[in-house]
Amino acid sequence: MRSLKSGNLRTVDVARHAGCSVQQVRNLERDGVLPPVARTGTGYRIYGEAHLRSVLAYRALAAGAGPVEARRIMRAAHAYPASDLLALLDAAHARLDAERRELGLAREAAATISGESIGDVRPSDVMSVSELAVALGVRPSTLRHWDAEGLVVPRRAAPGGPRRYFPDDVRDARIVQQLRLAGYRVAPLRALMPELRRTRRWEEVTAALAARDESVADRSRALLDGAAALSALIAPATGASREAAVDVRALRA
Repeated sequence: MRSLKSGNLRTVDVARHAGCSVQQVRNLERDGVLPPVARTGTGYRIYGEAHLRSVLAYRALAAGAGPVEARRIMRAAHAYPASDLLALLDAAHARLDAERRELGLAREAAATISGESIGDVRPSDVMSVSELAVALGVRPSTLRHWDAEGLVVPRRAAPGGPRRYFPDDVRDARIVQQLRLAGYRVAPLRALMPELRRTRRWEEVTAALAARDESVADRSRALLDGAAALSALIAPATGASREAAVDVRALRA
C-alpha cells in the first residue's frame, strides 16, 4: 500500500487507508464529497492526501449528522471560505444540543409519571381525543396514529358510546409522547408499551432514554472528529487567505 507522503494514491489506496470500499470512494467522488480528482493520460485516477482527509472527514460527519448533511458539509468545505461551512457545522451541533435538552425533559417527565397513582375514575377524569390532544400539545391525528399502532388505545365509557381515554390511557399517552420526543421509534414502542401496562417496568423507560443519551454522545464525538478532520483539510486554504490578507495590508501601507 502506498504511503500518504507519496501524494500519488490509487483508489484502492484511499479505500484501505479510510477503511471503506473502492466503490464507496468512487461514489463519494461522484457526490462531490471529494475535491476534483486528477487522472493520468490513460484515465486512471490520482488521489492525494486531501482526498483521503475528505473521506475520513465525511465518515465522521456522517456518523454524527447523517450522510445527507455530511455531503452538504463536505461540499461547503471544498468551497471554503466562500461557503456556509461554519454555519452548517453550527447547525449540526445545535440539533444535537436540542436533542440533549429534550432527553433531559423526557427523563424528568418519565420519573414524574412513574410515581403517579391512579385512584377511582371519575367522569371528569375521562378525556376525548380532542381533549387529550390539547392537553398533550399534539394533533388528534397523532393520537389516532398511536391508536392504529396499538400504542395507546382509547376505550368506550359505555357500549356504543364514543371512545374515551381513561386515566391509565392518559398516562400511557404521556409516556409515549416523551419517548417519541426522545427519538424512540414506533416499532420498539409497540413491544415496550404492553410490558409497561402489565408490569410497569419503568426501568425499561430509563434504559431506553439512557441508550438514546449514549447515541447522542456518540454522535457528538463523531462531529468533533469530523470537525478536526475538516480543520486539517481547510488549513491550506485558510493559510492562503491569511497570506493574501497580509499582502493586501502591505500594499496599502
